[in-house]
Amino acid sequence: MHFEVLGEITRVEVIAVGRSIRLLPLLRKRYGSGRWRKLKGHATVRLADGSVRVAEVHWFEAHGIGKRKMRIKRFLD
Repeated sequence: MHFEVLGEITRVEVIAVGRSIRLLPLLRKRYGSGRWRKLKGHATVRLADGSVRVAEVHWFEAHGIGKRKMRIKRFLD
């Protein structure tokens, strides 16, 4: 699903860190080693059809690498 995050992501929580991340080998191979964390938060997103909704988004992040593999988990509105 293609989408664009509008504004800031709020209510950010860490879900998993380090070896507890299932995709850790893939993240290290594709983006490099780092202190990988899986996070979730609430954001206003614009979907491919142009509609704007509030959603819970999940992503992976490492210092110096940034946000990767962001996806919408559920809609909140």
